[in-house]
Amino acid sequence: MNVINESIPIFARIAEGIKDHILMGDLEEGSQLPSTTVISKEYEINIATVNRAVNILVNEGIVFKKRGIGMFVSEGAVDKLIKERRKTFKENYIIATLEEAKRLRYSVEELQAMVAEVYNKD
Repeated sequence: MNVINESIPIFARIAEGIKDHILMGDLEEGSQLPSTTVISKEYEINIATVNRAVNILVNEGIVFKKRGIGMFVSEGAVDKLIKERRKTFKENYIIATLEEAKRLRYSVEELQAMVAEVYNKD
């Protein structure tokens, strides 16, 4: 889980890390999340912080609780996360990138070629 950005509260970083693992396929829909105890020990953080992160995911419908068993990835979580991330992708990355590209006087064709080159790079 990506917990590097220190300007974001730890519980939010944990929640985003779990979302990343779902999008990458490390946690499939219907699969069980590691326990809050395991996560708290792995990152050496308070279990209440992990619970707060998990509660965010429950409230967003990304995970659900099975009483006495644990937390599981909800059906449809991947589609929900993709939709959410695509919206913020444009707002957080594309607009700022294109503004900088205009300042650097890149043409649309140059940008398309650059994107294709990077996107198709393996």
